[in-house]
This record gives sequence, structure tokens and C-alpha cells, in this order.
Amino acid sequence: MNFSFNLNRTANASAWRLLPNGWDFVAFPLIICVIALTAIGFHQTLAPMSTLKTQVISLDPASLPEYALRTTLRMLAAMVASLVFTLSYGTLAAKSRRAEKVLVPVLDILQSVPVLGFISFTVTFFIGLFPGRVLGAELAAIFAIFTSQAWNMTFSFYQSMRTVPRDLDEVSRGFHLTGWQRFWKLEVPYSMPGLIWNMMMSMSGGWFFVVASEAITVGNNTITLPGIGAYLAQAIADKNMHAIGWVILTMTVVILAYDQLLFRPLVAWADKFRMENTSSGNAPESWLLDLVRRTRLIHRGLVPLGALFANAARLPVRLPGVSRIRFSLPRRPKASRLGDIVWGALVIALTLYVVYRVVSYVRTGVDLAEVEHVLVLGLITLLRVALLIAISSLIWVPLGVLIGLRPALAEKIQPLAQFLAAFPANLLFPVFVIVIVRFHLNPDIWLSPLIVLGTQWYILFNVIAGASAYPNDYREVATNFRIRGWQWWRNVMLPGIFPYYVTGAITASGGAWNASIVAEYVQWGNTRVVAHGLGSYIAQTTAAGDFPKIILGIATMSLFVTLFNRTLWRPMYAFAESRLRLD
Repeated sequence: MNFSFNLNRTANASAWRLLPNGWDFVAFPLIICVIALTAIGFHQTLAPMSTLKTQVISLDPASLPEYALRTTLRMLAAMVASLVFTLSYGTLAAKSRRAEKVLVPVLDILQSVPVLGFISFTVTFFIGLFPGRVLGAELAAIFAIFTSQAWNMTFSFYQSMRTVPRDLDEVSRGFHLTGWQRFWKLEVPYSMPGLIWNMMMSMSGGWFFVVASEAITVGNNTITLPGIGAYLAQAIADKNMHAIGWVILTMTVVILAYDQLLFRPLVAWADKFRMENTSSGNAPESWLLDLVRRTRLIHRGLVPLGALFANAARLPVRLPGVSRIRFSLPRRPKASRLGDIVWGALVIALTLYVVYRVVSYVRTGVDLAEVEHVLVLGLITLLRVALLIAISSLIWVPLGVLIGLRPALAEKIQPLAQFLAAFPANLLFPVFVIVIVRFHLNPDIWLSPLIVLGTQWYILFNVIAGASAYPNDYREVATNFRIRGWQWWRNVMLPGIFPYYVTGAITASGGAWNASIVAEYVQWGNTRVVAHGLGSYIAQTTAAGDFPKIILGIATMSLFVTLFNRTLWRPMYAFAESRLRLD
């Protein structure tokens, strides 16, 4: 009889665990709303292309919720694509020596190509994939946002994989983990804190160029997609300050929403991947993550999904050719050297062929004097970018460390930093144009601060990520030995965050070059203020639809960024990898 009673009680308990609790009834509406909004946004992308011509962008604030939804969905779709690109591209670059020689320079070039440069050549392609449908224009906008998100995430992941501590790698080899298992059990978890902070920066970077992605103008062709970017472009064209105020308010609400619903839960979840033996005692928190953990039905529904991913990560899959990270370059046999020579010859031949085709096309509309002029403009923009990166580093490295070492402070600063990083330079056009015209100021000097909006946040977010991931064990040792002041910065903290800073500085350089296109060519209504530089050259030629000059400007920008990275940032990367590993 007792056995029967216990059996009934166990059965009742099992049935009770399948019933929703009060937390489920709080979480279900959130999930249903997200699914419904996603379905509505996807349905609108299937409309005929003719609807874009009939639907004029309305500056009525009542239209902003719909515009905000469509912009947010585009940015989230671009974020998913960026994450897939990061995991695949970054892994191949970090694991394969031969692929690295090609992929890393290509990544340097890709991050230097301006968003307008991608838009100029991809709009026709994506529209041709889905003729007569809005989906083609939507994919073009998503791809443009993707180009402002993917590169810094990939650099962060690549840097993390190249600086995995040797002792952790030796443990993984001691357990005979395959390349697939080590990727999901060691490398991805180790890179997760930095990757999540760079995902935040990527979302903010998408806001920075949302106008260019939703109000696309190439030559005489204009495609306007409903969204906050198109709303802002229309408000600037009409000089409507009230509409700009509504844009700022809407952006604030949207950024706070995805901070609370997406990034804060991710930061709290990723805290378990910190490399330390002692707890800092001040872990980040998320009310949404706590809510999901307290639910009964939703939590039980997520358990099988988590088990599926865990079992997939344990599969003994072997990845040929990319299973090992090189900590040193051993002596290679002659066959390997011969393969390197053949591979290098193929890369050089392909590069020379691409250069030949580009030069042949550019020569149809550009003479030598134009090339010399563009090179001078590139030097002017290079001076601006280098100066602003130096100023940003002096300001944001100490503040980033201060924030990163205090999770409670980081939790408060996180939404504010995301909002400031997402603040489009277009919103400051009225102030800069009016002040410069009113007081007859030099645009070459006074437009330069606009570039900071595309520079400083990459440094700040990566330094915060580095300080957040810094092992608490090392901090306690420094405290016990009474290491303070400049000695603490020089021997403890700066070596720990240096790899993250280099990643932020590299992506800051690319972001600043992209921002120069917006910052050096400013328009408010019919009033234009133009500074000398490569950014304004690309903006003007893109608006005119002069493709030979567009390619010349993009190629010159890519050349400057690549040379700058090769001569400065890459040696710093190598130094961080060889001398500043947390082993």
C-alpha cells in the first residue's frame, strides 16, 4: 500500500511538472509577441515591388512603430548572418596557415570597403534574385547592414582563437578531443564574452548606417524601404526637427528593448565561460534569464533543445586540415614547403589578375591626375583617422577597464553605451551645418568629430570585453602583492586587455574610414558642407553614379586600410599572441 501511495505521488509530481506555473504565464506573452511581430515583418517582405513606389514615407509619429519593427528585423537578420560568417570565416583563418595568408588580408579589405561601395554593386544583384518583390530590396538592405556588423565580430573571434591559453589547449588534447569537439567545448566558450560585446557593437554599427541601407540612391535609381533609416532621411530632407526628435525617442526605446531582451541575457549567460578559479562575487544579472529559468513548461521545453546542441558538440567529428592551432612553426618537410610555394604563386596570380581587371575598368573613366588627387585625399583622411583613434584610445581604454572590472557598473552603462554607439551621425547634421555656415568655420576641422561616432565605440566595447574576461585569480594575486598605480597598469591590466584593444583598434580603423563617407559630406536640406577627404569623394561619386570613380575611391580606401593594418596592427597582433597570452 505504501508502494502504491508513493507511485501515485510520483505520478502526480510528474504530471504537475508538465503544467505551467505563474512565470510561464508571464513569459508566454513575450514569446508570442516576438513570433507574431516576426511573422508580420516577413509577410511584408513578400509584397510586390510596386508597393514601395506607392507607399510614401510618412513623417507621422504613428508610423514609427511599424518602421521600428522592420528596421529591427533587418538588423537581427543581418546579425544571424554575421554570426554564421564569423564562426566559419574566423575559424578557417585561425586554424589554416595557408588560408590565413589570404583570409586575413581579405578581411582587412572587406572592413575598409564602405557600405556605399557594397550598395553600389549589390542592389541590382539582390533585386534580380527576386524580381518584382520587395524581398530583393530587403536582402540588399540586410546585406548592407551585414557589412557594418560582420567584420569586427570576425576579428574578435579570430583573435580569441589565436590566444586560447596553452594549458587549456593541452587539457583538450589530453582528453583526445577532435577538432569539432574542441571547437565547441573550448574555443567558442573562451571567445564568447568578447564575441557578445562585439555583437552589441555590431548592432550599434548597423544603426550608424541604417540610412544608407534603407534609403538607397545609386545614380538616378532610388529605392526606399519603410524603416527608421528612411524616416530619418526624409526628416533631414524636409528639415523637420520634430521628426528627428521622434526618431531619437524611437531609437532609445528599441535599443533598450533589445538590450533587455537579447544582450543582457547573453552577457549574464556568458559569464559562466570566464577563465578563472575564483568567483568575482559580482556576476551580471538578467531579469529575462531569471524569468525563463523560473518557468516550468518553457524551461522543460528548452531542455531537449539544449541537450540536442550538447550532444551535437560531443560528436567525434574530425575536421581535416584545420584541427590544430599553431603556437610555433616547426620545421616543415619539403613537400609542405613546395605546397606553400604553389599556394603563394596561385594567390599572387589571382591578385594580379583582379588588379589588372580593376585597373582596366577604372582607366575607362579616370586619368592619372585623378588617381594622384584621390591618393592625396586618402592621406588627408588617414591623418584624421589616425589622430581620432589615438584620442579615442586615451579616453576609452581607462574608462573601459573601469567599467569592465565592475559588472554592476557595466550593467548600468551597457544600454547607454549601446545608444551612444548607435547614434547616427545624420542626427547631428543640423547642428554641424548650422554652426559651420553661421560662423564660417573650416569643414576640414569641424566635421572631423563626426568620425569619432564610428571610431570610439569599437575600442570601448572591446576593452570592456577584455576587462570583463580578465581572470579574477590574477587580480587577487596583484592585490596580495600590493601592485598598484602605473605598475598595475603596465604589468597587470594592459597586458591582459591588449589583444582585445588591438581588435577594437583594427575595427575602429575600418569604422572610421566608413564614417568618413558620412562625416566629410554633410547635407541639411539643400545646404551642403564638404570637407576634403576620400570619404567625401566616394559619397559624391556614388550619388553621381560614376562607377569608375567609385571603384577608384573604394580601391584607394582599401589600399590605405590594408597598409595601415599590415604596418601597425598586425605586428601588435603577433606581439599579443606570442608575449601576452594568459597561460
